[in-house]
Amino acid sequence: MDPGHAAQRLGVVIGGASSLWEGAYGVGTGGTASPMSGTTKIAREGNTPGSVSSWVAAQNPRKLILVIKTIRKETNVTTFNVISPIDGRELLVGNTSSDAEVAAALNAAETAFKTWKLSSKLERAQLVEALADELLKRADDLSRAVSLSIGRPAAQANETQRFKAVTLAQIEALEELGDERYPSDAQVARFVRRSGQGVHLSIAPWNYPVGLLPWLIVTPILGGNTVILKHAAQTTLIGRIVKEAYEAIGGPAGVLQVLELGHDQVTSAIKSGFVKGVNFIGSVGGGLAVHAAAAGTLTVHAAAAGTLTHVHLELGGKDPAYVRPDADIETAAAEIADGCFSNAGQSCCSVERIYLHEAIRVPFLECFRNEMLKYKLGHPMDPATTVGPVVKASAAEFIRNQIRGAIAMGAEAYVEPALEFSVENASCYLAPTLLTRVAANMHIMQEETFGPVACVQTVRDDAEAISLMNDSKFGLTASVWTRDLDAGLGLVDQLDAGTVFVNRCDHADLYLPWGGQKLSGLGRGNGKEGLLGVMDVKSFHLRAL
Repeated sequence: MDPGHAAQRLGVVIGGASSLWEGAYGVGTGGTASPMSGTTKIAREGNTPGSVSSWVAAQNPRKLILVIKTIRKETNVTTFNVISPIDGRELLVGNTSSDAEVAAALNAAETAFKTWKLSSKLERAQLVEALADELLKRADDLSRAVSLSIGRPAAQANETQRFKAVTLAQIEALEELGDERYPSDAQVARFVRRSGQGVHLSIAPWNYPVGLLPWLIVTPILGGNTVILKHAAQTTLIGRIVKEAYEAIGGPAGVLQVLELGHDQVTSAIKSGFVKGVNFIGSVGGGLAVHAAAAGTLTVHAAAAGTLTHVHLELGGKDPAYVRPDADIETAAAEIADGCFSNAGQSCCSVERIYLHEAIRVPFLECFRNEMLKYKLGHPMDPATTVGPVVKASAAEFIRNQIRGAIAMGAEAYVEPALEFSVENASCYLAPTLLTRVAANMHIMQEETFGPVACVQTVRDDAEAISLMNDSKFGLTASVWTRDLDAGLGLVDQLDAGTVFVNRCDHADLYLPWGGQKLSGLGRGNGKEGLLGVMDVKSFHLRAL
């Protein structure tokens, strides 16, 4: 294909780019800011340029002195910055990839697909396992980058083991796939075989920036596709380290690329006709925007610039839990609290609505408050910290406004006094909060909070609980807590959710498919179903003459 082909379809002209990496106290020399070539270079005071990993390792999260800055002498790039929620200081200043780089990446991915789609299962498995192992070598750097970028407590920031575990599980799922034989006769043999779809654009979220990558990188690659990864701007560092890791293992050119894209560039790439699959994990608004770029209607396969684009969306939730009167109250309180407050409540499957049978309201709330005593809000680098800041000051203010609105409508708030915390810039720090006497019509019971807030509503019976749990535009996960497993199974079977639990919550399994109903998503990731979603089916007729 002509190198200018992608540029023509994107409406840009391929041209050269010049750049400098700048440290916090001066302009660095040498290095390159191009995400399309070489190792990312960072110049910092008193040091020679090094990799992103070495820069991350040098940072003191208690005092962010050094800032990655990029100066690009180019007209078609957009500057963005990343603010660390730890203390409100600037962590990174960068530019989006240029339109020329996007065009080149699309060309490279399409070219690589012609070969990669013919690769064996073994070749694919070896590549993704090598990447997982390389990321394990960089576990400390990745963990530190997670803490710096989103404020996750250091003790909880290592997601590389999860990446490796999901990768191995997906390799197992691939091994189970093969030709499927259909009824044949003496003259005609019939079977189907699956193969890759083409270039996949995978858009990663900031909240689990490493742990969710297998669904966005590993699954499509195992399916025989090539992948362009766009990470959330807030977690740009993660994307850059992944790029370095892939280059370190000598991965095939064009099979995995990492770009830093703006919203308009994402839309243009989807509409270019090069992209045959879009995998998105993020907010409902972001998912609808991605889907609108592909089609504008909520269908799994949608028209995009005269082609068909496979769209897989894993979006938000307002996940409910129902505690029956026969539940193990202490266990339910402990695990639901973890489902509410882990990662500062910033999980798509966080428990945000708790429905209590009226017979156990008092003992459950007592147990739940005792569990709240076990959480420590604090600086992410403090080993004792179990709850760090939320990702942005604007997110914290949204959560505070939801709480204020609920209180104004009659809700009662409880914040454990022991969780009081002070820091130089505390705008992103929110103590785990319990809201009782909430009502279904409150904003906080309808819209995703994405913060450390537990909302409790009392119900009279199972029927009322199921009705309220399903009274939501979301449907990612839901749980029922009971000692009667038969009753629990009967109840969760009535719930409108992609994943349901009995006596468990806030868990993405290594083997089961993952995805939501309603506005929580389209399609499924993970497991065999996840692989099937990124592969095309070809029917074979072999006739003997």
